[in-house]
Amino acid sequence: MFNSQRHIWTPLVIAVSLGALVGCAEERQAEAPVVRPVKVVEVAAPDEGRVLQYSGSVKARNEIALGFRVNGKITERLVDVGQRVKQGDLLARLDPVDYELSERQSEAELASAQKQVEITLLALKRAQILQEKSAASQSSLEQSQLAHEQAVSSRDAAVSALEQARNQVAYAELKSDVDGIVTAANAEAGQVVATGSAVVTVAADGAKEIEIAVPESDIAEFRPGKTVAASFWSNSGLTMDGTVREVAGSADRQSRTFAVRVSLPDDPRVLLGMTATVIAKTDDANPAFVLPLGAVAKQDGKAIVWLVDRDTQTVHLREITVSGFAEDGVRISHGLDMGDLVVAAGTQFMREDMKVRLYQGGVQSAEEATPPPAQS
Repeated sequence: MFNSQRHIWTPLVIAVSLGALVGCAEERQAEAPVVRPVKVVEVAAPDEGRVLQYSGSVKARNEIALGFRVNGKITERLVDVGQRVKQGDLLARLDPVDYELSERQSEAELASAQKQVEITLLALKRAQILQEKSAASQSSLEQSQLAHEQAVSSRDAAVSALEQARNQVAYAELKSDVDGIVTAANAEAGQVVATGSAVVTVAADGAKEIEIAVPESDIAEFRPGKTVAASFWSNSGLTMDGTVREVAGSADRQSRTFAVRVSLPDDPRVLLGMTATVIAKTDDANPAFVLPLGAVAKQDGKAIVWLVDRDTQTVHLREITVSGFAEDGVRISHGLDMGDLVVAAGTQFMREDMKVRLYQGGVQSAEEATPPPAQS
């Protein structure tokens, strides 16, 4: 009988012991906190909002295309691109032979007209004397007066024709109207050009500007008088403020962009033709922190992020205000401070006061946590 009781109690004792061991294990497991690895980003300084950047080139405010005021064959061009010229400097010449012949003809015609004036004047004086002595009629005197007046008019016309012929001879020489630099040469010696055709372009000394092409989507952000920043590819340390001076009233037919000219302050380091970048802030730009998209979650219809306490290594919920989107993430206008640690991924697993550890022991910046753009 004793043996049978022992056989009965032995399994019971084993079962109770196992149950106690399992209970202790479950209790220890329940007591152990869950430490989840997380990726975090450190909130950097806020950006300045949406920024517009367009490249252009430095140009003179006044650029003059000079051409001959008469047509003809170019005998020589005396300047090249990049050469500095002064007002009155000779730039090019036409063959003046035909215009010189016209000048000589006009001189001869003027001399003939002047002789005719002298002859008619003598006839008028003779008619006046005869009429005073009643040896000639009044009609003869009047005819002499009309002949003299007609001769004077012909002489005046000849004077004008001679002046015009002399001007044409002078127009065979192309001279600069301003001090500046030659930026283009559109004709060569031996070429026949028409009246007004651009032969040499001169950029006048003085104010310089940057010309940029702005698409329709951004043209509303540029208006005359707006201050923008300008930097230069050839001199990274050279930056200055410019002012929008002119905005084209219509878009280019081919590029569908609007030409915008930005005035620059006088600086000898700024040279014509330099490549420049114009940076403009949008009118509604407000500073905001930028976070990767995966760092922002929603709870009860509100945007939130999870912040990591550096001392306790626990996470805490923080409501934020999303002001928009940037190329590298989400823009946050309220709810964050510079230096905060924000959970960048796995926000759906977070709960208040959860213990975490930094994934791979690293803290990323917002730029490092943002995935690179897809390659086309």
